[in-house]
Amino acid sequence: MALALVVRAADFADLARYGLFGGLSYRSYLRRVTIRLRALRANGMEVHLRVLDPADFEEYCEAFGFDPADAAARVAYAADPELAGEPFVYAGHRPAVLLPALADDHRARVRISVAMAVLLAAVGEGPPGERRLVALLRYAVEVRAAVALGAGDGLHLLTLRCHGPEDGEELTSATGIEVERGRCADAGRDDEAFCVTLAAGLAVGGAGAVVLHGDPGAPGGHTVRGWRLGGGLLRPMGAREVLDELADDVGRGLPFPPAAVPLPGFPLPVPPEDGRPGPDPGGEPDPGGEPDPGPDGHPPGRPSGGRAGRPAGGGGGPLA
Repeated sequence: MALALVVRAADFADLARYGLFGGLSYRSYLRRVTIRLRALRANGMEVHLRVLDPADFEEYCEAFGFDPADAAARVAYAADPELAGEPFVYAGHRPAVLLPALADDHRARVRISVAMAVLLAAVGEGPPGERRLVALLRYAVEVRAAVALGAGDGLHLLTLRCHGPEDGEELTSATGIEVERGRCADAGRDDEAFCVTLAAGLAVGGAGAVVLHGDPGAPGGHTVRGWRLGGGLLRPMGAREVLDELADDVGRGLPFPPAAVPLPGFPLPVPPEDGRPGPDPGGEPDPGGEPDPGPDGHPPGRPSGGRAGRPAGGGGGPLA
């Protein structure tokens, strides 16, 4: 079963004007939702959740001709097949845990949708575009793995920001990196959002930066390393550049990390030639006729970029 939940009181008040909640207060709504979710799970039902976002819900209803006040609109929205990524499965979370987790999931999905729309537009159509898409996504995963390996044991934060050519749309993403005994834990949807956003930034040749904030509790203190993004390449920053990047982050409204120790970035894998920005790859047909296989050995699919090419929110904003 698929359900769409309101996670913020302000969104609840916004949607209440459609009569969706029968005069319930937000607190009463959450209480009823919790009872329903627990009952469904107790009866062996797997429940997939998504955020009921007012702006996106209204856009969805307009696109498909639903009345927002109609219960069928919420049912269709909850089960929308265009929703990016694997479902968020209810696992018995308490409301105090569920709501922020679902909000984080929604934020990552938005970033995936925004970045994927940019990425698909940049790689072009046909087999050459498919090959470039796979090459960029594979490379982004390699970069994330290389950074995690170089970060060492501990809890780290990896951030990314970039602009498209000629100061185009800003893309941002952030993911936690947890490394224990040289092995990196999966950060889930945030990892996926980071890799897709990095692939999009590389595809458009955007200018920006990748910054690794080390574990503040590590013996070496709060180390910060960085890489400059530009022209489809990642170049290690020097310590001075890292310091300048942190100062620029303050100008964007982010706090300056206390007792930060700026260090040079270390070398990262070199991107494949077919993943670098260049002329429109959609010209001559590929003689092979089939795209390169994906990581699982099957031809790659094209993840959704949102309804009608429009993602469900902005790709920029703070990297919190």
